[in-house]
Amino acid sequence: MDDHNKRVIETALLCAQEPLTVADLSRLFVEDITTADIDEALVELQRAWDDKGMELVHIATGWRFQSRLSMREYLDRLTPEKPPKYSRAVMETLAIIAYRQPVTRGEIEEIRGVAVSSNVMKQLEDRGWVEVIGHKDTIGRPGLYATTKQFLDDLSLTNLQSLPILEDAAPMAAAEQLGQAVIEFDPTATVETVVIEESTEVMEVAEVATEEAPTELAQPAQEPSEDVVSESGEPSDETK
Repeated sequence: MDDHNKRVIETALLCAQEPLTVADLSRLFVEDITTADIDEALVELQRAWDDKGMELVHIATGWRFQSRLSMREYLDRLTPEKPPKYSRAVMETLAIIAYRQPVTRGEIEEIRGVAVSSNVMKQLEDRGWVEVIGHKDTIGRPGLYATTKQFLDDLSLTNLQSLPILEDAAPMAAAEQLGQAVIEFDPTATVETVVIEESTEVMEVAEVATEEAPTELAQPAQEPSEDVVSESGEPSDETK
């Protein structure tokens, strides 16, 4: 692909408010441009931006330019607002869902060894990171939780196979590895606390003190089991 067409793709990506797919980029041209040509141009653009503060990344919903993590401390000075920080309880719950999905709330509690508060699940659903994709065909038909494309986009991941490989199967270790990406993680939190700095609001839900559960986390991207029932079924009790 010639330099002019690569510049067109680069400009479209820089101006786009949402990630663009290869199909989206192909609509930029009236002449026949193959997907192979666009893929090649994207790889060349990635290399061209290697030494800059922005980078071109391929995520779950397409391609986008974003600032590098090394630039974060400088960009944060432009705005007094800070992103929310998530407690250990929130991060452990998210890690279990990410690595064991689809998973019920009861199974999450069994792995963590403590009750999962409604506040924790609400934080993850409000953030757009998890959703109920169906119900387990068992007593009470509890909801089955899975991560969303928004979760992958926020961590700059293409798919679940791109999740960090677990060196330690404990929920806390998985939570810390996710927190090393782009999520604000407060490792000192000992209760289910979400600190939102911009409003100085602290919401706390006491965590039940129990022993750590030894159950290991599975690797990502497990296929849904046969007992998954469609979301169109009866409402979930979200019980064990």
